Amino acid sequence: MMQLLIRNEKDGILVPIPQYPLYSASIALHGGSLVPYYLNESTGWGLEISDVKKQLEDARSRGIDVRALVVINPGNPTGQVLAEENQYDIVKFCKNEGLVLLADEVYQENIYADNKKFHSFKKIVRSLGYGEEDLPLVSYQSVSKGYYGECGKRGGYMEITGFSAPVREQIYKIASVNLCSNITGQILASLVMNPPKASDESYASYKAEKDGILASLARRAKALEVAFSKLEGITCNKAEGAMYLFPQICLPQKAIEAAKAANKAPDAFYALRLLESTGIVVVPGSGFGQVPGTWHFRCTILPQEEKIPAIISRFTVFHETFMAEYR
Repeated sequence: MMQLLIRNEKDGILVPIPQYPLYSASIALHGGSLVPYYLNESTGWGLEISDVKKQLEDARSRGIDVRALVVINPGNPTGQVLAEENQYDIVKFCKNEGLVLLADEVYQENIYADNKKFHSFKKIVRSLGYGEEDLPLVSYQSVSKGYYGECGKRGGYMEITGFSAPVREQIYKIASVNLCSNITGQILASLVMNPPKASDESYASYKAEKDGILASLARRAKALEVAFSKLEGITCNKAEGAMYLFPQICLPQKAIEAAKAANKAPDAFYALRLLESTGIVVVPGSGFGQVPGTWHFRCTILPQEEKIPAIISRFTVFHETFMAEYR
């Protein structure tokens, strides 16, 4: 899609910050301009249309032709789930501004907050009465996430709606250049798209396994969120969905200076020290983008549930030692 949307450096794509780095990388690869809009950490990583509009107008004033808006729901790396009203606002905004909506919905099965529900953007578009002529929408789904792939198996698809037949033809042509995906990915994609039905013999065991995996992920997310929130200088929003937590870390000035001396971003300095001391891998927030002057790290909730207590205790010991060294 980036290949089709971007003609030159004057073509821009609105992307959330923090973002999944594939977006900034592919925009750069195809020679376009990334137009950032910041998610609001103080409201649980909320997407505020007023900020998106401001960034759009600012980009246009600089001569950038903004062509599409990327929305990641549930969020990566931030783990938030959009409210349905928010999604209506986003769709109307794209329609009014003539933007293609790129809906990254690969974590749609991973919802942990009781008061949140996943709604596909296609459903929102149709419930507003918009048809094929009204809004170009690309919806992404992956078998690498949910409760099946666990980031190991690879396969996925996109659904394109609201594009004319000649444009669809070009999309199929470009997709065909990649030939076919791997066989195991194709098999898993077909299973994810056609899961066992209630009348099938395998349904009871499938449902028990699915519910068990998702309930375990929710418990892991909660355990890590509570543990991080207890640590000095760390604040952590709830993981409403996806597979990650994205805590903010307030680092002592001495640690920031030590990072500078080592030619590292402060959160990367912290993450490397954590890795060297404990074997625990987190990704520094500077890899995803963040409000300048703030530091974060992304932590997955994927280790086996029985390993989580040991990870928490190792992390806690490291963090306390680190803070004592640089306080």
